[in-house]
Amino acid sequence: MTIKMIAVDMDGTFLNDEKKYNVVQFNQIFQVLEENKIKFVVASGNQYFQLRSFFPSHYERMAFVAENGANILIGSEHIYNAKIPSENITKTLAILEKLQPKNLILCGKKSAYISETISDSTLNEAKFYYPVLKKIADLYDIGDEDDAIFKVALSFDEEDANEKLHILKKSLAGILIPVSSGHGDIDLILPGVHKLNGLKMLGEKWGISLDEMATFGDSGNDLEMIRDVKNSFAMENAQQKIKEAATTVIGTNNSGAVLDTIQSLIN
Repeated sequence: MTIKMIAVDMDGTFLNDEKKYNVVQFNQIFQVLEENKIKFVVASGNQYFQLRSFFPSHYERMAFVAENGANILIGSEHIYNAKIPSENITKTLAILEKLQPKNLILCGKKSAYISETISDSTLNEAKFYYPVLKKIADLYDIGDEDDAIFKVALSFDEEDANEKLHILKKSLAGILIPVSSGHGDIDLILPGVHKLNGLKMLGEKWGISLDEMATFGDSGNDLEMIRDVKNSFAMENAQQKIKEAATTVIGTNNSGAVLDTIQSLIN
């Protein structure tokens, strides 16, 4: 098995439930990855600025498939970003008004955007995942911002999320695709824009095939990169469909299983 790229989801996969990881072990592994010219990629639904904050000493030598593949960077160099047509943003907001999500964030290349009417507690929670976040009076005016909007992030009560997901799949058909990122969170992404697409772009740039990649994930937004990569690993805490799609099921995100598995791969 020749592995030239390792791609990890963050929440529920690389990070434990306290949003931490074994930094000492990772630093040792990252040094070996660099020595062997193996690329390390963070593939997450979260904002680029949040993701790189987990790796302050290394992020310039890593790649990021952020926002579920809608924003791709190598270090701080932009490689690609998607863009939702403004008329589709308007249609989507009109549909979402009826579903009343707990939180609604429009995600862009420069910033994420949230309604100024949001509560302080919800705003603070959102800032963890979107540290670059701007409040605006009316999300329908997002076209006035000089930015490319490429994802819509929603939060529902966890017990309602599956029902909302099914409704969104029907109501947004042909516009955006809803994917679950766990814990009641749903991302609306452009058709064909997902984590696997981002990994393919990086693979083409670096001359790395899907068979030379290893992927780790736990939620619906990981499905393509778990299903279509031969060396794929699902967490024990993963959604059932992710476990079924993976080559191998490893331990939980709280057990350090990702780093232990990467260690065994590079050994």
